[in-house]
Amino acid sequence: MLDRAAPAATAALATVGEVWLFALKAVRESVLPPFEFRETVRQLYELGVRSAPLVAISGLAVGVVLSMHTRASLERFGAEAMIPAGLAIALVRETGPLTAALLLSGRIGAGIGAELGAMKVTEQIDALEATAVDSFRYLVVTRVVACVIALPILTTIMNFAGMIGGYLAETAATGMSLSLYFTSAFTLIDMTDYVPATIKTMVFGFIIATMSSYLGFTTTSGTEGVGRASTRAVVLSSMLIIVSNVILVRLIFFIFPEVAG
Repeated sequence: MLDRAAPAATAALATVGEVWLFALKAVRESVLPPFEFRETVRQLYELGVRSAPLVAISGLAVGVVLSMHTRASLERFGAEAMIPAGLAIALVRETGPLTAALLLSGRIGAGIGAELGAMKVTEQIDALEATAVDSFRYLVVTRVVACVIALPILTTIMNFAGMIGGYLAETAATGMSLSLYFTSAFTLIDMTDYVPATIKTMVFGFIIATMSSYLGFTTTSGTEGVGRASTRAVVLSSMLIIVSNVILVRLIFFIFPEVAG
């Protein structure tokens, strides 16, 4: 058993090293000229703008569900007045960023993995290199930059849609006015709650784009490999987002101790 486990562990460690080198190269190339502005803007539209409806609708549903659950819990203590503030804290600090990242790891991760995987197996990447185009900068860096920019914006959309969903649930239950709802919601929220939680989604965007691009760039075995790359992109991106979220939350508590309070 040990004889079989050793090669598997070695291969896993080698893959981790390759991913790290791939990620470091993406970071380096993203800050060095020349910059592919046109392709980056196109990827912002494809990965960001076209994901906005999914994020908005999901945020609306999450807000309604959170509001109903919060009401069911706080009614026991006669604290219904704290429902908007509790919903805002839950959305802004954790639920919004994490839910948006996991949703987008499915849509964006699968798309990048499948697209680059198909280009790899059909030798389109080799064709780009033959025409003196830096395929890594053109295909990977543009997607990484687009994801890092798009995730915080999409998270803000998720938070706003969630607050609107919470308002709809509250006004249906109690007839609460819009002004009273949002005044109550933001009594306990300030920029130290919003900014760190939203900025950490830049890390999530980097994880999604880097992992998906790596799996696409290393695709083998034809169309079967493309499907495998797409599936692995979603699974591994989601796992890394959840694990990194634990680390980032702890880091935020260390840098912004008032958030922990």
